[in-house]
Amino acid sequence: MYDIIVIGGGMAGMTACLYALRNGKKTLLIEGSSIGGQIAQSPKVENYPTKKQVSGEGLSQELFDQISDLGVEFEFDNIDSIQKIDNIFRLTGEFGVYEGYSVIIANGVKHRKLNLPNEDKLVGHGIYYCALCDGPFFKGREVTLIGDGNTALQYALLLSDIASKVNLVIMFDKFFGDQALVDLVENKSNIQIIRNSKTVELKGDQELESIVFERSDKTRFEISGTPLFVAIGQIPDNKRFENLAGLDKFGYFDSDESTKTKTAGLFVAGDTRKKDVRQVTTAMCDGAIAATQACNYLFSVK
Repeated sequence: MYDIIVIGGGMAGMTACLYALRNGKKTLLIEGSSIGGQIAQSPKVENYPTKKQVSGEGLSQELFDQISDLGVEFEFDNIDSIQKIDNIFRLTGEFGVYEGYSVIIANGVKHRKLNLPNEDKLVGHGIYYCALCDGPFFKGREVTLIGDGNTALQYALLLSDIASKVNLVIMFDKFFGDQALVDLVENKSNIQIIRNSKTVELKGDQELESIVFERSDKTRFEISGTPLFVAIGQIPDNKRFENLAGLDKFGYFDSDESTKTKTAGLFVAGDTRKKDVRQVTTAMCDGAIAATQACNYLFSVK
């Protein structure tokens, strides 16, 4: 029996473990794939306080080592369901069943991908999903951005202040974001909007060399020598937990900065909950809050 079980080995989940362990709680961390979450895919992180530059993998490994030294227990598993029976949470996974007095879900989100050959191996080598994180590496260069929603519009504006030129490619003839953002983008002199075009091929072996697009009339064109930012949405994976934690219309946990859910003892942290800013530091902040809330909750059940 654990005091606190944390689902998700990203920066939010590991920070939650850190705070729980330092409060003397028996803590289990469950991760389904790899430690670090999305940040582990970033070759360089330059917006983390106290570190001028660090690899995302290195940053996440440091935190994992820290919680390991404090005695975290760790399991690789994919949790399929959570039940609360009296004051006990029972988590059923692919490989085992786990029980604890409190649970923190920090399972993150996945970037929606183009699902093209080469995409996965070129992530961090010409393909990026966070303009705020990786855009500054391309100061003064031409960049290409795909997406037509609010995130893409915000990324286009951010990149236009960094890059010499932004090629903004959209699948249809219009945007699906706030009109105020659309107006700003359309009036930026160094943003070129390319409409009615979809991405059909990513060329390159070790590094992205060029991007091939197809227009609505089936003709093709190619953009070479630019990094590619993909902003076509994120995918939360929370449906299986909605019996205990409410979801908003986009599938994110409907929780505020308190990280509380409709179920006492169940908390959510990081990108998996609805929020305006999704960065490594905000995820870690959530983790600290969730663990503190969980520790306070334990006073009522133990």
